[in-house]
Amino acid sequence: MFRRREPVPFAFVAEAERYRSNVTPPAPDRASRSEIAGRALVGLTVAAGLVGALLFGWPALQTAGPQSAHHTQQSEAKDGR
Repeated sequence: MFRRREPVPFAFVAEAERYRSNVTPPAPDRASRSEIAGRALVGLTVAAGLVGALLFGWPALQTAGPQSAHHTQQSEAKDGR
């Protein structure tokens, strides 16, 4: 709403490159054997699910061959009743 008309010193932004920290961040924790095994198990479960879905869905992805062109569906209902 109200703006100041005073100059704002932004010299600290230009001088920020001079003041780099010499402190190194700590090394990340190594994963334990159980964590690695859990991640592998989750990955195998996901991969097996995708393969299973592909195997079960494969018949639905097949196009109609020459056999299905001659096959006609017949109704069990009788005409005239």
